[in-house]
Amino acid sequence: MSEPRPRRILPIIVLAQFCGTSLWFAGNAASADLGMGDSVAYVASAVQLGFIVGTLCSAWLRIADRYAASRLFFGSCLLGAACNYPLTMLALATLPQPDAAVLILRFLVGVALAGIYPVGIRAAASWFQAGLGHALGFLTGALVLGTSFPHLMRALGARIDGSLVLASASAIAVLGGAAMLAWVPDGPYARRAPSSGGGTLAQAWRSLPGLRAAAIGYFGHMWELYAFWTFVPFYVAAHAAALGAPMAAPTVSLWAFAIIGLGALGCVGGGFVSRRLGSRPVALTQLSLSGLCCVLSPLCFALPTPAFLAFLLFWGIVVVGDSPQFAALVAQESPPAQVGSIVTLVNAIGFAITVVSIQLLDALAGALPAPYVMAVLAAGPIIGVAWAGAGGWRPAPR
Repeated sequence: MSEPRPRRILPIIVLAQFCGTSLWFAGNAASADLGMGDSVAYVASAVQLGFIVGTLCSAWLRIADRYAASRLFFGSCLLGAACNYPLTMLALATLPQPDAAVLILRFLVGVALAGIYPVGIRAAASWFQAGLGHALGFLTGALVLGTSFPHLMRALGARIDGSLVLASASAIAVLGGAAMLAWVPDGPYARRAPSSGGGTLAQAWRSLPGLRAAAIGYFGHMWELYAFWTFVPFYVAAHAAALGAPMAAPTVSLWAFAIIGLGALGCVGGGFVSRRLGSRPVALTQLSLSGLCCVLSPLCFALPTPAFLAFLLFWGIVVVGDSPQFAALVAQESPPAQVGSIVTLVNAIGFAITVVSIQLLDALAGALPAPYVMAVLAAGPIIGVAWAGAGGWRPAPR
């Protein structure tokens, strides 16, 4: 019989996830003040690559299933905060050519995030069995708000420079990690993996078709998500420029914050719906809608500014709303003693895909007319819906 779940658990995990993931796009929001305004794709991709390396190492060593989630989370927040602000400012102040050092530090921020986002999912899975999709809706909503937070900092005014954005993100990351350490122990559904044996990740992948379906649906979702988030400011600014009414940088940042941040509604709302319908139909519906937005994006680029921004706000809601449901499906389809490692590995592959799509959009932004750039993201949702819509699922608790 499992122990009662303290009511503080989900709010603390959600708060800690918001705080920790604010590190993710802090470098993008501050890139102009870091002297790398023309290298936003490299700044974003450095974080993604770091996340990939961190998650692959964690999955290979089964770290997420062998150690307490709260300690991993706290240590990762400390590492990410240190690389995000004090070490970055030191590099800018002391090195004549700091670009390489800044990219290395963004890479290390990504490594640290490998101990924040998937470990937060593992912590939630240890407390929630039924209703995991609902819980992860709140958790991913916190990630979305954390991701959008640096854009809000930039939108507050031109006088707020990049160093304050970085400092704020680092400070709240440390606070979030401390809250996790103090108030979120491993839950009753946690299963510690042995250092060896107990089955392999490859065996789980081969023997569980539902796991493969959930993972490939997630991969299609990831092809679109972070490329969309990275290029939202570019897309908003390009539309305004095409109409002959360029937007000021703080205004662009404000719209980027709103478009990305509204994704939290898709996550939380989808979580509530999943309690009644299950995670699979919610994930497939939102992935289908975001794919439709990709296809329609060239046409919608011709809309007047209010209608265009409304379209992007809707896209921002559905582009990420499927993420917690795919994460819940991956966790539910995984063997209990391997949940942390499998979720971490699936994250690693998903973020490797984001590097490709981000760099592709960066190349296309200079080669194609702006209205057509986002349309290439439709490939991910199309493949994801086709594969995840196939059979092979096992019944999962709601």
